[in-house]
Amino acid sequence: MTDRFSTARALPSRKPCLTAVLRMAGLRPTRQRVALAELLFGGPHRHVSAEQLHGEAGEAHVNVSLATIYNTLHQFHQAGLLREVAVDASRSYFDTDTSDHHHFYVEDEQRMIDIPASAVEFAALPAAPQGMKVSHVDVVIRVRRAG
Repeated sequence: MTDRFSTARALPSRKPCLTAVLRMAGLRPTRQRVALAELLFGGPHRHVSAEQLHGEAGEAHVNVSLATIYNTLHQFHQAGLLREVAVDASRSYFDTDTSDHHHFYVEDEQRMIDIPASAVEFAALPAAPQGMKVSHVDVVIRVRRAG
């Protein structure tokens, strides 16, 4: 899937577009949110941890705390702009591709690789508890270099 913000870094005029997207998602386009949106959506689709984004923000001279990064990532996720992929209790990645798909997690590189939804098949899913429905299924297959 082509990222709708794929040219944001190349075109300074994308800032008004990102501002509009944030507003449409119900988020106030603060300076920090817009700057983080430029970092997240300004290139090809990717998976990023809060720590990685914090490092990129520092390199881009965006003064923002790690706590603000975490809050913003969770706000973007709740607004439907990002997909959160938890690989274990202490590590999550945020995916700029919100379409239906799954992931390989390369353990020794701490890196995510997309798997098309059509490449994973289920014979059956258990019935959801009474009064609930399945909203989505996340499959994370952990891999490491052989040898």
